[in-house]
Amino acid sequence: MGDLSGNYEIRRFPAVSKGKAGYAAAETWAQAVGFGFHESTRTPEHRERSLATYEVDGRIFTGAYQTGPVAPSSLPAEVPVATFGTFRKTLNIGFGRMLEAQLVTAVTVRTSHRRRGLLRRMMTGDLDGAKADGIAVAALTASEGSIYGRFGYGVASLERSVNVDTTARFKLAHQATGTVDVADPKVLLDVAPAVFGRVHRNTPGSVGRQDWYRQLASGSLGRDGKEDPAIKVALHYGPDSDIDGYVSYKFLGWDTEPYTVEVVDLVAATDHAYLELWQYLAAIDLVERVSWNEAPVDDPLAWALADPRCVDASDSRDMLWLRILDVPRALAARHYPSDGRLILEVGDPLGLTAGTFALEVTGGQAAVEPVGTGEEPDLAMDVSALSSIYLGGVCPVTLRAAGSISEHAKGAALKARQMFAVERATHCLTHF
Repeated sequence: MGDLSGNYEIRRFPAVSKGKAGYAAAETWAQAVGFGFHESTRTPEHRERSLATYEVDGRIFTGAYQTGPVAPSSLPAEVPVATFGTFRKTLNIGFGRMLEAQLVTAVTVRTSHRRRGLLRRMMTGDLDGAKADGIAVAALTASEGSIYGRFGYGVASLERSVNVDTTARFKLAHQATGTVDVADPKVLLDVAPAVFGRVHRNTPGSVGRQDWYRQLASGSLGRDGKEDPAIKVALHYGPDSDIDGYVSYKFLGWDTEPYTVEVVDLVAATDHAYLELWQYLAAIDLVERVSWNEAPVDDPLAWALADPRCVDASDSRDMLWLRILDVPRALAARHYPSDGRLILEVGDPLGLTAGTFALEVTGGQAAVEPVGTGEEPDLAMDVSALSSIYLGGVCPVTLRAAGSISEHAKGAALKARQMFAVERATHCLTHF
């Protein structure tokens, strides 16, 4: 179809809780999102509780609305045919440095209104506005892997699912330094944000969490919109008796074999807390397997086990997608463990931040300057590839081999790998 974007109006408005002006529009927008993600129709109570958490997050809703007549008996014009949500949280860019990020979520286009430029209108308008506000990066988690590269996003972190055999095979070569004890799940309403805050400061690729996470981990608001009475919680206490980790989990029932505990949320601020929470999970009576769908790819658990084959892991999959909006601002914000100089030629399909830039690092601090077209770049890449290597989770040498990075100076990709390295494995525990 041709461009029919003139038949639509783009509207932006904040998420609000029930009783406030604009709630009806926000509720209708949320219904359209649910339809786009094939959810069962949410109850009014579920929508009310969800929108209350969105208001806490400061979410902004964008919708595309039909301006002309709608098809007879179809959904009315006040229901958006496309949705796009955003909110802002900090992104750990390595070595404890934080950068405010534009987080994109709830992207849907109704099947009958596709190929009319609606997503492009919403995406470009939002990214333009974020850059104008001084935001240097945007991020999202993708339901499909083929959509967002054309907007300059690149995969920046990975995750995997694990099933861990916790029978007698499970033997961890670790001497506990703290203790683990069971708690009322509702304590996580207060405890979870503080513990996650420590993890967030320590983990490259970590994104600040939305309010919903503490509700989920505590069993206060399950994915079905109701309280989850199956949730159990254990807290880890460090040597100073401070709470530095927790695991929220539930038993999957006697019909599931082998008998399995599913991790809902596992957050550990220290290496000891992480291994000791796994020791606790493995010691639960009558349980033979523990499953977790958000495990890190570079996981110390397998290396601490006497039998690493206790961990049955899926292939890695993309998790966080990053999009640099301002190359000089983003590169200058980072700390670099290796000094050096690289000339980077960056292409941008949206024209937000294309150019050739000199990245010069001395004492870990970067100076970034645009350079003229006469200077030959060491590396040439699209902004999506630069976004992938920015958090240290994707190797520039691998992207060179894949053809995503062109190396004009021998050894430049390896040099970039050393310069963009981070202090520990990149991992993001926040889905949005």
